[in-house]
Amino acid sequence: MSGRALSFGVVAEAYERFRPGYPVELFDVVTGYAGRPVRTALEIGAGTGKATRLLARRGVAVTATEPDLAMLAELRKHVPAGVRTERAAFEDLRPGERYGLLYAAAALHWTKPEGRWSRMAELLEPGGVFASFGGPVQPADPAVQEAVRAARAPFLESDDVPSPDGTPPENDMQWPGTELQRSEWFTGVQQSVIERRLTMSARDYVGHLSTISAYLVLPPPARKQVFGKIMQVLPRTVEISADVIVHLARRRYEP
Repeated sequence: MSGRALSFGVVAEAYERFRPGYPVELFDVVTGYAGRPVRTALEIGAGTGKATRLLARRGVAVTATEPDLAMLAELRKHVPAGVRTERAAFEDLRPGERYGLLYAAAALHWTKPEGRWSRMAELLEPGGVFASFGGPVQPADPAVQEAVRAARAPFLESDDVPSPDGTPPENDMQWPGTELQRSEWFTGVQQSVIERRLTMSARDYVGHLSTISAYLVLPPPARKQVFGKIMQVLPRTVEISADVIVHLARRRYEP
């Protein structure tokens, strides 16, 4: 896995504190698409368990996998006792038990593209559902967003993770929906957006940025400088756009 993919463990507690959780509407979107009760789920790159909790507290038997030991330790502090946890990257998982739902919360882009969808299919029951969800957390005010970009520019051109397959941001269907549409293993690809607005203090927003991989791989002095510059341009209270982009697909009964 890349350095950015494995950079989160040093900020596991900050990740838990500053990253937003997931809204209840997400569970409704996933189960509505499934069209039947979701009883078992496998999570890829569970982090500190933000999405794990959403499903587990609604009766889904979740197996949460996470390659970073510090993140996994933080997850275990917060998830219900019935959640199974395993230290493993997606590529380490071996076919065996199959699940009704396989999902990744802001983690799918860290998986390797080679054999990604055939491996996903091996872990799903025929007709089972794959879900990927996440999205940028950024100032809702374009002027504040531009001020943050300008403050960041001497250190980072962008703090986004580029689309793994090169899909441009203006495309109607975004990644991973684009790959799912090309996969022989999946059908019924859907993309939807759960709109969400949050309010953060300036300090908490910078705390959120401190958990973003683009900043984590900067040298510590540069990281300190860029956070200081961003703090200077933020209002005391920051209105945040945190829409959740959801991609859903169904495993074919036959490839």
